[in-house]
Amino acid sequence: MNNGKFFTSAVASMQASAIREIFKLVGQKDIISFAAGIPAPELFPSKEWARIAEEMLTQKPASALIYGVTEGYWPLRELTKQRMVHAGVCSPDDDLVITTGAQQAIDLAAKVLLEAGDGVIVEKPSFIGSLNSFRSYGAQLFDVALEPDGMDLAQAEEILKTQKIKLIYTIPTFQNPAGLTMSLQKRKDLLALAQKYDALILEDNPYGELRFKGEVVPAIKSMDTEGRVIYAGTYSKTLAPGIRVGWCVADKEIIDRIVVVKQVNDVHTPVLNQMMVYEYITRHDFEGHIAECAQVYGERCALMLSCMAEHFPDECTYTKPEGGIFILCTMPEGVDTKNMLLKAVEKKVAYVPGNTFMVDIDAPSNIFRLNFSVTTPEQITTGVAILGEVLKANV
Repeated sequence: MNNGKFFTSAVASMQASAIREIFKLVGQKDIISFAAGIPAPELFPSKEWARIAEEMLTQKPASALIYGVTEGYWPLRELTKQRMVHAGVCSPDDDLVITTGAQQAIDLAAKVLLEAGDGVIVEKPSFIGSLNSFRSYGAQLFDVALEPDGMDLAQAEEILKTQKIKLIYTIPTFQNPAGLTMSLQKRKDLLALAQKYDALILEDNPYGELRFKGEVVPAIKSMDTEGRVIYAGTYSKTLAPGIRVGWCVADKEIIDRIVVVKQVNDVHTPVLNQMMVYEYITRHDFEGHIAECAQVYGERCALMLSCMAEHFPDECTYTKPEGGIFILCTMPEGVDTKNMLLKAVEKKVAYVPGNTFMVDIDAPSNIFRLNFSVTTPEQITTGVAILGEVLKANV
């Protein structure tokens, strides 16, 4: 029986995340994988969480294992909002809901806002999870090139002039996959464009706290006086991705609708996970933990860049991030990094090819993403040298 005939047109056109498929390909232990998108497991506070989990399950099992409210475990919700206020993100008129990771915050916002045919501006390249979410609601995606200081706003305005755009999606700080940071002036100008053309902005900030050099740039949401910006955050990159605890900050009217659709989606984010996050933050030096993570990633990033300068061909250019966990590399025009990946895997090294991050996922791409957070210094040194040989053979 052909069950595919029952699929919606939006879902039928979606493809499985190429990153997930790459994980299957590089599951062998002898592969040096720069394809990950996760924090370093050795930095997870697992011992502290083991003690907290035992206490929650032995002393507060009813609270930890019963249904919770959709908006989130109240103590964590209040603590998270305090952190957002302290960071200058929240205004008194904003509300906050705890979500099952930032991915759910993005998807719920899309579900509330997007109908088939609605226009969404995205960065080129951009995060596959968000692109697929927008596709699933039938949105029409318009990609805008990334410049060293963020989205090309002249190109974005041309699209806003000629298309009916409802939403602008951006990862302005340590962008995935580019690792770039949008300048303060461009953040102000992007918000002004959204105001001028009556569009909303979805600001995705999963990596913002992992800065290891440079100055902090204020969130776009911090400049929002009209309730025009929706902000997605997560504890996945600072604590552990498997806990699936994130949050969404937005105007109360938007959060009210997000809460309604979340009730349909998963009722609530697991209460035990929320309690564990809250207890860890209130009992331990969370800011110190973030600083330690950022330091480790800064050291690994510096090592990877140094090795790349030594082994990569001059024809391959790459970004030099001030934080986050990614470096984006660009090969000469005509090089298909998806095909080149097969040659790299033969040499026991993996990365994520650029087509994964594009609106047109089938088109060849000459870019690829490297991750430096998960690999050891030894793996970085060895893997970059091997990858350099592959690149030189393809320029």
